Amino acid sequence: MKLYDADPNVLVTFSHTNVDFIIGLGNEYLPNMTDPIKARNWLQQRVQPHLPQTRITCITMGNEVFKTYDHQLWSNLLPAMQTVYNALVDLGLDKQVTVTSAHSLDILSFSFPPSAGSFRQDLSEYLHGILNFHAEVKSPFLINAYPYFAYKDNPNEVPLDYVLFQPNQGTVDPITNLKYDNMLYAQVDAVYSAIKAMGHTDIKVRISETGWPSRGDDDEAGATPENAGLYNGNLLKRIEEKQSTPAKPNVPVDVYVFALFNENLKPGPASERNYGLYYPNGTPVYNIGVQGYLPGMVYTSPSTKIALSVVSNVLFIVIAYLISA
Repeated sequence: MKLYDADPNVLVTFSHTNVDFIIGLGNEYLPNMTDPIKARNWLQQRVQPHLPQTRITCITMGNEVFKTYDHQLWSNLLPAMQTVYNALVDLGLDKQVTVTSAHSLDILSFSFPPSAGSFRQDLSEYLHGILNFHAEVKSPFLINAYPYFAYKDNPNEVPLDYVLFQPNQGTVDPITNLKYDNMLYAQVDAVYSAIKAMGHTDIKVRISETGWPSRGDDDEAGATPENAGLYNGNLLKRIEEKQSTPAKPNVPVDVYVFALFNENLKPGPASERNYGLYYPNGTPVYNIGVQGYLPGMVYTSPSTKIALSVVSNVLFIVIAYLISA
């Protein structure tokens, strides 16, 4: 599971389980995290008390920082990552917990064909250092990838079956002759190509967000329970099969699905409130074959009822956990 924060209620509730957690520090905390004392204090207060009983494996520094166009925030990202990692080393926690950040797909200037993927020129000076950091500490590069957005913006040009993992003709990369039968894998390989263009071939790409809304406004094409069920259900099957992308045949795709629950108070278009697999009461929004788990968790005992009350802060669920549950 992936959290936007380090909510102690959630982390305590999931102690002594087999659930791995990514926890997050919001963009607003990045300036403070460039200070070694503040970084160490945060780790000692919010992370160290939960180890090793809760399996915290990763800390994300900010979320989609380069989407903010706040150049001071851009400048703070790498120093914050480095400072928190160094504090983990000082505390002897760096073997258990790694450091990364999650990026939106619009950090790419080109995403098709996948082999021509490249980062935006205005971000190159920042991404060079970030990629060097990932290579040094061996942490993954996280990307938030949503084929839904591509379909919503161009429903007459983007084949729906191609973005929903349904049978389709696919598309061929004219440079590599690799065939893609879905957009998500093409997006991931475009990120790998962009990383390679900056001189790195040893950094793993993980999908820290992907999903499909079950409802949207009138101008949000494709936002239906049927399409959401197909997208997440077909994706789950591919993860269960340990599929890889065409350009990285030996690296199984690693995905976090957005989101565990619908967020009824989230601002913006209707789709933003309807990415959840479940309603807040634990009942499934649609059937993708995992609908039994949360009701089972909720109603079996008083202790697990507590889990539901605090798990509303959990916005992501790793499919691998659902499969193994």
